[in-house]
Amino acid sequence: MAGVEYNAVVTQKLDVASGLMILRIAAKGWQLPAFKAGQYTVLGLLGLAPRAALTDPEDSPADPNKLIRRAYSVASSSVENEYIEFFITLVRSGALTPRLFALKPGDPIWLSPKMVGMFTMDRVPPNQNIVLIATGTGLAPYMSMLRTHLPEMQNANVAVIHGARHSWDLGYRAELATMQRLVPRFAYLPIVSKPEEEPFPWKGYTGFINDLWDSPDIEKAIGFKPTPEHTHVFLCGNPLMIEAMLKTLGGQGWTEQTPQTPGNIHLEKFW
Repeated sequence: MAGVEYNAVVTQKLDVASGLMILRIAAKGWQLPAFKAGQYTVLGLLGLAPRAALTDPEDSPADPNKLIRRAYSVASSSVENEYIEFFITLVRSGALTPRLFALKPGDPIWLSPKMVGMFTMDRVPPNQNIVLIATGTGLAPYMSMLRTHLPEMQNANVAVIHGARHSWDLGYRAELATMQRLVPRFAYLPIVSKPEEEPFPWKGYTGFINDLWDSPDIEKAIGFKPTPEHTHVFLCGNPLMIEAMLKTLGGQGWTEQTPQTPGNIHLEKFW
């Protein structure tokens, strides 16, 4: 491995849909680091690792002894110390994800010992309402936040709006629906943009997230009126969604948080 040693192992792989999986990884011979819900870390595989079937061939062969690394948000709770969970979509022409999708339980992998990122709830004041908006695997950091913090958020309303093309792409749907049943002030709003391609009629919300936000249904759907004075909004996923929501929220009085200035819009961009 030219001096590179794998330091972790795949403990579980769940295929959510074609090209979409949940991957759990445990450290091998070392202790997983402490982290904050919403942070990310880096996964890596050598170029010699096999690619999954039916993925695109590489334009040029990867160096077999070089580690291919990419950053992924953590989906597991920050109090979980047995494994790290990831929600990953397949990029068929990519360098790393075709190799990740070829993994099976027991296979070795490289996991960074560092967790980083500012996309956390640290700067949300107590008792503020929170709306977590995501497309696709942008849901991952929210799962970490909810699994870590939801039990202690007794005095705030929390809502998740998750958009995908199809209902089968709505990862964690069962878990989020269960949270909604068990937690009185929690709302889960899945929305699909291609309802005409569903094998059975989709009875939920359809279209795009920014359209739902602008509709008169939003207050009833999430159980409260989202206002800049009482609500923080998190955005993660497709940059087109983020751009549209930033424009909408900016016109309604929300402001983006930066390292220098406080705000009530929090961003994480994958692309």
